[in-house]
Amino acid sequence: MGQPPMSASTSCPQVDIARRLANDVLFPATVDTDRSGKIPTQQLQAIQDAGLYGIFSTEAVGGSNLSDSDRNLVIEALAGGCLTSTFIWQQHAGPASATSHCEGEAHRYAPGLARGDIRGGVAFAHLLRQGPPVLRAEPCADGWQISGTAPYITGWGDVDIVLIAARWQDSIIWGIVPGIESATMSARMLELAAVNSTSTAVITFDQHIITSDDITSVVPFDTWLENYRMGLRANGSLALGVTGRCLSLLGPSDLDHEYVTARERLDTATVDELPAARANASDLCMRAATMLVAASGGGAVALSHHAQLLARQAMFLLVQSQTSEIRSHQLARTF
Repeated sequence: MGQPPMSASTSCPQVDIARRLANDVLFPATVDTDRSGKIPTQQLQAIQDAGLYGIFSTEAVGGSNLSDSDRNLVIEALAGGCLTSTFIWQQHAGPASATSHCEGEAHRYAPGLARGDIRGGVAFAHLLRQGPPVLRAEPCADGWQISGTAPYITGWGDVDIVLIAARWQDSIIWGIVPGIESATMSARMLELAAVNSTSTAVITFDQHIITSDDITSVVPFDTWLENYRMGLRANGSLALGVTGRCLSLLGPSDLDHEYVTARERLDTATVDELPAARANASDLCMRAATMLVAASGGGAVALSHHAQLLARQAMFLLVQSQTSEIRSHQLARTF
């Protein structure tokens, strides 16, 4: 099934590759991927073979160093093929970017991450939670001692390393940990209503040591939060991708123009406007999926049907990377 005719045009070869991969490889297998409950290793390998793990890395370490706009279109294209595979792959952005720009010893991971030979995950969503930090760092002789929980690590069992963020006073300690359990790291798998095959886990750290060689940066929390707000655009591409797939299955509808407008809003939004633009994109995704279910009739509730899968994915994207500002816009419908 082709991408919707209103998909943004670009001369970037990686975007063209992602669109072909989504249509020819990812989407035909997406229902089976969802139902399997297992990490889609073949799809992730296809993404690596296409060179798309490198879009998050700088050219200096072997990456493709795409513009933000082209990177967003790659994410959108892949999400329209298989959100499960895309969500696992997208976690790679954290360690790939962090090690590419790191001036310390952790830079040694960067070339392997750019090739996809090393697969990376990330854990920082807990930083947005209210209340005391759930993952804490304390300085020690060898580097930093980490204790607490990282509530969501996606791709557990596929990733080789994980970039984690732990609080220390008014700062965030960013460091690399192995993607396997140990005496100081234990995993508990989560069961999710959507993207369950992403193999998402809660990781508990018990005085786990991250040596100085595996620290990528130490930054003030307020600095990180402002940068995070500026980076809210990228995850809007997941909602656009699922929306686009719904619309391609529906055929021409009144939502086609809204789809184009939603992308334009995300692309042109200021930092203060991004939460409303993200809320709008997730709302459109939910409405497109609902329309597809209605148009498909009773068959849509069968687990073999694409409509129910896309509807559950749309529900997931209502809360994925949701900030308090996005939630406020969603609840008040001020977008």
